[in-house]
Amino acid sequence: MSFPILTFITFVPILGAVIILAVAKEKETLIKLIGIATTFVCLLLSLLILTQFNAQNPDFQMQEKLSWIPALNVNYYMGVDGISVPMVLLTALLSFLAAIASWNIGPRVKEYWVLYLLLETGMLGTFVSLDLFLFYIFWELMLVPMYFLIGIWGGPRKEYAAIKFFLYTLGGSVFMLVGFLALYFASMPHTFSIPELAAQAQNLTNALNRTLSFFRFGGAQLVFLALFLGFAIKVPVFPFHTWLPDAHVEAPTPISVILAGILLKMGTYGFYRISHPILPQSARDFAIMFAVLGIIGIIYGAFVAMAQQDFKKLVAYSSVSHMGFILLGMSAFTVAGWNGGYFQMFSHGLLTGGMFLLVGVLYDRAHTRDLNAFGGLGAKIPLYAGMLMVISLGSLGLPGMSGFVSEFMVLLGVYTTFPVYTIIAVIGIVLTAGYILYMLQRILLGPFNEKWSHLTEINNRELVTLIPLIILTILIGVYPALLLNLINPTMTALLTSIGGIVP
Repeated sequence: MSFPILTFITFVPILGAVIILAVAKEKETLIKLIGIATTFVCLLLSLLILTQFNAQNPDFQMQEKLSWIPALNVNYYMGVDGISVPMVLLTALLSFLAAIASWNIGPRVKEYWVLYLLLETGMLGTFVSLDLFLFYIFWELMLVPMYFLIGIWGGPRKEYAAIKFFLYTLGGSVFMLVGFLALYFASMPHTFSIPELAAQAQNLTNALNRTLSFFRFGGAQLVFLALFLGFAIKVPVFPFHTWLPDAHVEAPTPISVILAGILLKMGTYGFYRISHPILPQSARDFAIMFAVLGIIGIIYGAFVAMAQQDFKKLVAYSSVSHMGFILLGMSAFTVAGWNGGYFQMFSHGLLTGGMFLLVGVLYDRAHTRDLNAFGGLGAKIPLYAGMLMVISLGSLGLPGMSGFVSEFMVLLGVYTTFPVYTIIAVIGIVLTAGYILYMLQRILLGPFNEKWSHLTEINNRELVTLIPLIILTILIGVYPALLLNLINPTMTALLTSIGGIVP
């Protein structure tokens, strides 16, 4: 396209933030409308990108490249392929729905919306960047607004949660930056371009092994581990997950949606986009590590989720479990495993985003998230109950829902490589069904607690935020080709280039 649509979608939120800065802080309704309208424009642009994208072409499309810092060979370089387009669409969709859910956020409405839009720019920029320098700038750009969004508008322990999130993510970013610099200096000519680095994969491995080594690790393996730390903390992978429950519990509902639906995916996106294409041999060397950590995340996250009494904490730990399937799928180096892992990224964004919205709906009315305090709400608020059941059944992997497709594909892809781990992962699915059904029982079934006789049904604004997620969850669950046709050509080409198993 001659029109720089990737630049436009990335920086439209900044434009919206600038407009909001020019509006008097007393005009809160106008500020909210500008914020929502800005996110809606980004959603429309993401749909335009989807319509213009040729899924059968695995190469980068809609590329925009300008020399930025010539002395360092740093370029303003953007582009999309089958790995990034669905994430751009998911980011724009969840940002728009979470913006609608932010209508009652206050006080300091003006500051909230400026930070919110700045966060959206960081997220979108990360998914379209093809230069490591640019990628890192957008990656770090997300950190500051998220810190303030949790620290100012969060719950009772908001400062603790915000600082913990900031320190964990910043710590991981330092290791990631060191890895980027090592790749830059090992490349010939020196470059931060992701496609060029991927094209030099074998030469990079050889160069890093010649110049770096420690104990039994070669240079390329050390760099891979540095990148792994940066991405794994964001996922988060066990044992780097402890910031996640605190951040989720204390963050306001819309920010929890963004955090679970998009920010966690940036870690796994980093594996697909950077680590594995650029250092494929090291990725294969650590495949067993991915499988083991994935299994630990699946089982551990499910057990801890089952023990929770706080509704929001249960959903937070369920994310640790579900994200484990992505690592497990990537460990297989098969098309089914990688497609399944990516499908899980998209599906988890829809389902967990919906779950956090439903938690927020109940908390706004009851002012508690204690699961044991409820009971029998299915008869009192049946529409809410129906939506909670649909999203919950999708999360536990009911056939016909997106969660089933992603987990089935992961298990199918991993079985040929790690059959024992596949069997263990199935136990995680059973545990997931256990804590999801136990949660539904405590909230919706049993005798009605008269304490909640004042609860009102879900309203139209809340329905608007949930219905698109439910429709997409069922749509790609019944007809997964809608998503698979987008990602499969790129995944197949990527696996072919790095020596994966391609049928």
